[in-house]
Order: sequence, then structure tokens, then C-alpha cells
Amino acid sequence: MKKKEKGHVISAVEPGSIGEELSLEPGDRLLAVNGEEVEDIFDYEYYVESPSVTLLVEKASGEEWELEIENEGEDLGLSFENGLMSQYRSCSNKCIFCFIDQMPPGMRETLYFKDDDSRLSFLQGNYITLTNMKEKDIDRIIRFKLAPVNISVHTTNPALRCRMLNNRFAGKTLSYIDRLFQAKIPMNGQIVLCRGINDGEELERTIADLSAYLPYMESLSVVPVGLSKYRDGLYPLTPFSKEEAETVIEQVERWQKNLFTAHGTHFVHASDEFYILAERSLPEAERYDGYIQLENGVGMLRLLAEEVREALKEDWGEPAAGEVSVATGILAYPYISRIAGWVQERFPGRVIRVYAVRNDFFGPLITVSGLLTGKDITSQLKGARLGKYLLLPENMFRAGEEVFLDDMTRSDVENALQVRARIVKSSGHDLVSALLYPDREPEEAASPAAPGEAYGYEGYELKGGIE
Repeated sequence: MKKKEKGHVISAVEPGSIGEELSLEPGDRLLAVNGEEVEDIFDYEYYVESPSVTLLVEKASGEEWELEIENEGEDLGLSFENGLMSQYRSCSNKCIFCFIDQMPPGMRETLYFKDDDSRLSFLQGNYITLTNMKEKDIDRIIRFKLAPVNISVHTTNPALRCRMLNNRFAGKTLSYIDRLFQAKIPMNGQIVLCRGINDGEELERTIADLSAYLPYMESLSVVPVGLSKYRDGLYPLTPFSKEEAETVIEQVERWQKNLFTAHGTHFVHASDEFYILAERSLPEAERYDGYIQLENGVGMLRLLAEEVREALKEDWGEPAAGEVSVATGILAYPYISRIAGWVQERFPGRVIRVYAVRNDFFGPLITVSGLLTGKDITSQLKGARLGKYLLLPENMFRAGEEVFLDDMTRSDVENALQVRARIVKSSGHDLVSALLYPDREPEEAASPAAPGEAYGYEGYELKGGIE
């Protein structure tokens, strides 16, 4: 077995930083800070915040340097080969609703990695089940005051949680929420709702139990389970009907009303998907409590509509007439079409065609744009009137890259459809910019001449979907 090398390799030293002044270089190894071994990035950041810092560093020559710094909390300017400064922790559960278990074979290896690492909850906003954690991990969170902790709860019924996560410790780890609450650590909760399993009375129990942790449990999202066509041999789950989605919304909104009266927060939120499935209007902006659960698909469409409305109040100059197209998922299609209509009404010379792309890759029950593949986009839009530019939301791509889930690239789509593909960031302002000036990169797009108040949203109300 290969012996684990000690310390953490420095990959870069910022010019003009304390690290450069100390003659630290890429390839050096950080062995300890203040006499303590560094487990991960949180240890490092905690220790270097001290008024006086002592670094133990191993140079490439093997020589060890002990460096004393009076840094007054200033960043040392060091980056490391592994941003987490530790290996990622994989999931120890076998959840009945796990989407990764519903992936087809033959995709890139990273797509099959099941993450359940508490540290990514703070770094990237990931949701964790707490089943990978021990008392010492909770102690570290409390000691370092790491927050918020985003928790995949699903149910507060211990026996049911063990069954849903297929982990005999899943019920016991709910007690960690008590520890975090007592330490006043901010938390957010998530429920993946499975029809006939944790809905109905079980959902009632879970909302009641978690709302007791207010104000430190700051929000709770309720999202429907995602079901791909690759479920052979997996737990039998079925999608929610329109009527069942209405029941979930009514249950959530009853709790919202009571909790707002008692605590001044709506706390629990049903995802956009439930409202669309139930054919109900999206809640008004105020009911989202500052959009704290956006990453779970709660309020994304409402916020996008609000931001577009606000952006259209700005002075965009006179964009040239022309055609542009937008590809989106089945879920968002009616809303993106409505938004395109607002832009065309303001700029009659701009022709916008919005295309709903069916998810043949994962199956028709997957309707979000973030799980569309390049193959589905190219096969379904072949021969369509696209104009010179096709706009694609950035959530279709791997973070920081131009690669779809099926490893097709933006260039592949451009070549297949003979159109320029433009990746659009998630804000309404970015969408309007791309619709009006698709030939410009985001940083070059026309800046509004007279920007209004930063997303105050007053002066109009959105009713009936996003009318």
C-alpha cells in the first residue's frame, strides 16, 4: 500500500501576498499550523485567523521551515492542489429515491459519485443526510461556527427515515439537529417527497417537528422525487398526480399561513414543480422569504420573472432586429415563452422562438432543463428555425465547463445545428441581455444606461402563473 504523504501541497501563491513574502512556492507542503495538523480547508482557515500564526512547511528540497507570522487575520494567499484539502466523502446510504441509482450505464465516472460530505454543505450549498457524520464532526461545526448546515431530512420519523435511506443509523442521526439547534447553528432542511411514503400524515409530522427548530432551522423545501426511466430493480415509486400535487400545496400553504402569523416567516416551501404539476399560480415573491431555497427549485421561476420585469425597465438602447431561439425543459417552457413575449412586446424587432426539449435520455418524467443532454437538444431542434443564435441556460452544462451530461459540448451542438450557441447565466438580467445582444459575451453586453432600484420589485404584481 502506498504510504500517505504528509501535509498539503501548495499549488499557487498569490503575487504580493504574505505567502510570497515568506518565499513559499508551488510544490511546497504545508505540514502544520500553530502546531496542529490540518485536516481540511476548515482547519486551515480557522487556524490562520489567529493574530499570531506559526506555519511548518516542507520545501521541495525536503528542508523544513518554521515561519512565524503576525497577520491580523489577513489571507496568506495560498492555494492547494485539493481545494477541500481532503478526500471527498461518499454517501453510505442506499436511498429509495436516489437519482444517481437511476443513471444509465456508460457515462463519465464522476456522475456516479454519491456525495454526502458535510464540508460541501458550507462550500457549495450541498444537502447532506448527516449519516456520514460523527460527534466529532458536529463538534467541529459548532467550534468553527460553520453555517448554514443544509440537511436532507426527508422525514423525522426515525424508523421511516431508516427505511427511506436504507441505513440503520439514519434515524439516530436526527439527534444531530438537536445539537446544532442548541448551539444556534443556522440550518436549512429538504424533503424529497415520495408518493405514499413520506407524504400525507408523515409530511405533517415532519413539518411540525422541524418548525419547532425555528429560528435556527431557517427554511424547509418540499420537492417531488425525480424518476428517470432507468429504475429496473429499484424501489417502486410513482409520480404525483395533479390532484395529489394540489393536496401537497394546500398542506404546505396552511403551514405557511400559521407559521407566518406565529414567527414572521413562511418557513416551508413547495417547489416550482409542484405548482406546475397542480396547474396553480406561483406564490408571490414575498412568500419565498428571500429565496433561500433556490437551489432546490423553490422560487426559481418567480425570481426569474421578477428579475426580467425589473431588467425591462432599464434603458437597453436599440438592439438590432433579428431572430434568436431559446432551448429549455418542458417544466419551464410556458414561463420562458411568457417572458419572451414581454421582451418582444418591448422590442418588436426582436423575434424570439422558445423550444421545449423533451428528455428522451432520462425519460418523460424528467422535465427540468438542467438534466437535458446535447443529443436530445440536437435531435429535436434539427431543422427548426433557430436564427443565428441558440440560447442555452448554464445549468445544462457541467460547472465551469461547456460539457453536457452526455459529454457533448457546446461546439458539438453548434456544428450539429449550424447555429451559434450562447450559454446564458441564470439571472433575469442576463437572460434579457442575451435575448437582445446575443452576439456579445456577457461581460460585453450593453450595460443599462439608467439602472433602477436593485430588484425592489415594487410597482407591479405577478398573478396567474407569471402574468
